[in-house]
Amino acid sequence: MPEALTLVDPATLDGWTSDDLSEGLSAAGIAATGDPAAFLATTYDFDAIPTHFTGYYEPELRGSPVRTDDFPVPIHAPPPGGTGATRAEIEEKDLLADYEIAWLADEVDRFFLQVQGSGRIIYPDGQVLRVSYAAKNGHPYISVGRILIESGEFNERRITADAVKSWLRADPVRGREMMRRNPSYVMFRALHGAEARQGPPGALGLPVTAGRSLAVDPELVPLGSLVWVEVDGPEGPIRRLCVAQDTGSAIRGARADLFYGTGEEAGRAAGALNHAGRMIVLRPRG
Repeated sequence: MPEALTLVDPATLDGWTSDDLSEGLSAAGIAATGDPAAFLATTYDFDAIPTHFTGYYEPELRGSPVRTDDFPVPIHAPPPGGTGATRAEIEEKDLLADYEIAWLADEVDRFFLQVQGSGRIIYPDGQVLRVSYAAKNGHPYISVGRILIESGEFNERRITADAVKSWLRADPVRGREMMRRNPSYVMFRALHGAEARQGPPGALGLPVTAGRSLAVDPELVPLGSLVWVEVDGPEGPIRRLCVAQDTGSAIRGARADLFYGTGEEAGRAAGALNHAGRMIVLRPRG
């Protein structure tokens, strides 16, 4: 057991008796007979990790299957063999020409779709294309929000995704230069049929569940792990059983991203979560 972890008694967890634990088990694909609390307490050890929590969501964006004046910015599928070019090189030299999946309204929409890793693109005729992470260019993710905080543009406690979007759009040249300071570039795949209807898939290939799925660093928390979440978010305390089903370029070490669902409201809530708390990772005994 890593030295940084602290074994806790589940009976002492705040909210343990009021959460619907069966929802967390269901999100993990675990069927437990009898009392879920008793099953968990006798099957797992509970290890606490101080954690910084943020949120993520599946955006819904206006777009087009072809380039138009209203939708001039492409998202791409990965080319055979991938690409090692930086974001700036890809954009400046149009290195992914012929691998366009769909077209968006501006570079900020593309940037934040890449940060979230999946999304629903709503075409002018009402058709919807769901896309999911396929690959990236191999360059490290650098947080634009962190750069803006360190430069004094934003206060760490008050920064939100919407505020960053507004800052990037206020001066398009300045915004493009800032986005290119993150050299990572995400490419997508289009989802079809049942896969598109089920919702955005996580790193395990299974659909993530709003309010119950976490993106974690798999070097710290094994994917598929049950995780009890304790964090006092902007809308009140979050105390619930979740499952580690996803990863993210920005999620390293004692970080966790809680999935909030799809659409604008989910995006606002996800963007406002930027708080310290703790994960209690359930590790199977034996």
